[in-house]
Amino acid sequence: MELARETGFVESILFLESEPLNVRSLAAKAQLSDEVVEKCIENLIEKYKDDSCGVELSMITGGYCLTPKKEYWEVLKEYYGSKREGKLSKSAMETLSIIAYSQPITRSEIEAIRGVGVDNAMRLLIEKNLVKEVGKKDAPGRPTQFGTTKEFLKLFRLNSIADLPKLDEDEAERFELAR
Repeated sequence: MELARETGFVESILFLESEPLNVRSLAAKAQLSDEVVEKCIENLIEKYKDDSCGVELSMITGGYCLTPKKEYWEVLKEYYGSKREGKLSKSAMETLSIIAYSQPITRSEIEAIRGVGVDNAMRLLIEKNLVKEVGKKDAPGRPTQFGTTKEFLKLFRLNSIADLPKLDEDEAERFELAR
């Protein structure tokens, strides 16, 4: 069962969509069964292994989307990444890193790790929908806890937070609070 036409149709949908789509959504849009779409995805993954292809099929936030191959994205992200998302300051990136690796985390915990206030960085990260409130800490005053969003995962091309690069022991210590 080759499914050349169906694979081309699924590929067209992925090309036109700006958000990652799961198998069920792809099947609904293509009016195909989940099984056929899964086979089409396998075909596309195989197709994009070819060195002459500049894109690959990536799983981001639990859905599939077409993205530039990683080796090309490293070169292109300076122009296309900053154009689409806007550059983050060093302060915002540090704050975002702390949140990503330590979530859920409160503003005061972030400030304790960074050693400086994070009001502007937090405001920017919330405006860009990279960080959101995820709950309240069971502590006096019930401070708000923050975590990353699906937009964060898309920006860094991650399927889940578990896909973050692992920290070595020294790096991991920087993200821990003295408790």
